[in-house]
This record gives sequence, C-alpha cells and structure tokens, in this order.
Amino acid sequence: MIVLKASQDKVLAALQAVSGIVERRHTLPILANVLLRKHAGRVELTTSDLEIQVRTTVEFDGDAGDFTTTVGARKLIDILRSMPSDQTVSLSSNASKLTLQGGKSRFTLQTLPAEDFPLVQEAADFGPTFAVPQKTLKQLINQVHFAMAVHDIRYYLNGILFVAEGKSLTLVATDGHRLALARAELADEMPKQEVILPRKTVLELMRLLKDGGKDGSDEQPIEMRFAGNQAKFSFSGMEFVSKLVEGKFPDYNRVIPKNHKFHVILGRAPLLAALQRAAILTSEKFKAVRLSFTPGLLSIASSNAEQEEAKEDIEIDYGGDHIETGFNVTYLMDVLANMSQDMVRVELNDSAASALITIPEHEGFQYVVMPMRI
Repeated sequence: MIVLKASQDKVLAALQAVSGIVERRHTLPILANVLLRKHAGRVELTTSDLEIQVRTTVEFDGDAGDFTTTVGARKLIDILRSMPSDQTVSLSSNASKLTLQGGKSRFTLQTLPAEDFPLVQEAADFGPTFAVPQKTLKQLINQVHFAMAVHDIRYYLNGILFVAEGKSLTLVATDGHRLALARAELADEMPKQEVILPRKTVLELMRLLKDGGKDGSDEQPIEMRFAGNQAKFSFSGMEFVSKLVEGKFPDYNRVIPKNHKFHVILGRAPLLAALQRAAILTSEKFKAVRLSFTPGLLSIASSNAEQEEAKEDIEIDYGGDHIETGFNVTYLMDVLANMSQDMVRVELNDSAASALITIPEHEGFQYVVMPMRI
C-alpha cells in the first residue's frame, strides 16, 4: 500500500513541523518515532515526548484506504534531506516495514505498532478560546524568552508566564536577576487565566510560529486554550498540546520599579555596539560593565583580571544628576539584541536601584535588570 506520494519538499516540511520535540535518545524507543495515520487521502503526523504533543494533517497522493503505523522521525528526515527538493517520493508499507522511494533510491525502515504510541491525554477543563495573529505571539515571545531561567531549582522560573485577562495577553519571564514583560491586546474580553509554559514548549513555539510571511501567513491567528495542567495551541493546520509548569510565579508587578527620578532616551544600535565592544574585556565569570551618567554623556567601562580596560563615551540628551552603576553586560545586550526599535528609554533612581528599560511610545514592553556591585 502506498501510504503517501508527494514532492520531497512537501513531505519534509510536514515532518520537520512535528519533529522538533523528538529527542534522538529515549528511554522509550517509540518516542523517537512519528505516528502516521492515513484516512481519506489525508495523513496525520503526530509526535510526542510525553510532555508535549505536536500534530499536523496534510493531503498527499497515495492509495485509498486507512493505515496507521510509527517510524523513526529523524531517520526519515535525514533521508529526505539527502534527496533533491523537486523529486517525487513515496512511502509504502509492507508487513512491519515502510519503504521510502525517490528516483533510483530505496530505503527500508523498521516500524513499531501504532497502538503502542503514547498519545497525550487532553485535559477536559479547557477555558475559553482566544486568538492573536501568529506574528504578534512570536514578537511577544521574542521580547521575553531570553530572560527565562535555565535549569533553576525554582522550576517555575524555567518557562514563561502567560496571563490572559480582560482584553490583554501578558507574557513574563525572569531568572531572578532580570525580568522581561511584553503585552498585546486581545479582540475579546477574557476571564483571568494564568499558566506557566515550560522552556521547551516556548522554544518550539518560536520555531513553528510564522513571523513575516509574504503570503500573509503571519497574520493567520493562533488559537489558545488553557486548562489546569495543559495548554493547547492551534495554528496553520497544526495542533500543539503541552503540559504546564506547576508552581506560583513571582508577583511581577512588585518587581517593576516605578516613579524613576531620571531617564534618558538613546539609540538602541549605538548602545548595543558599545556594550558589545566593552564586553570583550570583561572577565568570563564577571561580565560586569560600569555605566556612568553625567549631563550630556554616558560613559561605558569594563576591565578584567589582567588589568585590561575598555572605555567608551556616548553623547546623550541627559540633564540629571551623576549616576554610576554596574550591570551584567550580557543582560543588557540580550534585551537590546531582541528589539527591533531604533530608540530605547533607560530609567534610573540611583546607583543601587534596578534599571527599567522600555520602548518610547510603546507601553507594552518593560525590562528590569538588577545592578551589580563592581
């Protein structure tokens, strides 16, 4: 039976869409496989790692009839990548094996029974559905993802907080030293829902979401539903289900400083370039830079254990008091590198207080970074 027949690029795109969560090594061998379900000319491809499940449905040519099996996802992708993109390929079944053919190439792959594939049990208590354009959600995630913790024992920090309330969707990430918040408007009024998406889910969503398609695909909505222990996303013919991180996320409103005495608006690109140069002479373990604000001038300085120093001055429109403070240069470069705007606003109280970085004329983004003692 010919399970599917199509051009290499179409089959490869469908497999790559679902295979981002598949690990090469598994305690459960079947989790390295993709579940194929053929029904009425459509083939459903599903992958799972027991925490996340990704599914897409594609129309392919092939024989009539229903069929289901599982086959190694990475092997299939590696074989398809080695073939020309315009070549017609077919996948046919014979006993407990699948045969992939393209041109004069032929590959026979072992399968595992579909009934052994562990599908994620979907929650029964999903809240109301709400939607934003894919481009909007991708921008929100891009603005905050770098502030997520990595392998923190406070497991609730290893992800992003999603808060849907009223007509706004807010994303927050923090690792305890910095905090990033991004907000967008929703079309409809929503009851308050809070969930923490795990790091792997966040990175996979970033990979899958469209952010600038000329075909208008970035404007296609992504529908979201949250349950007590699960989140569900539907977009571009895909269905994405993920377990949530349990725990209480810190009160981010208390972390964001207010009523700053001083602020300065300056060019994002020149500031990022100056920080990148200063970062070259920071110590590997001590990535500190000193920022000195004086009327009309920002001085950026760094040094290391070899007593090497870097110093750079930037002219700024600032008329406040002299403030000298230190920050982890990586934290500053991260936020500037993940922005696209020309100008940024830096707000300060004194040398011992956290700095607040925002975007002028755009209230939906806030980034808080704690100072370092130098």
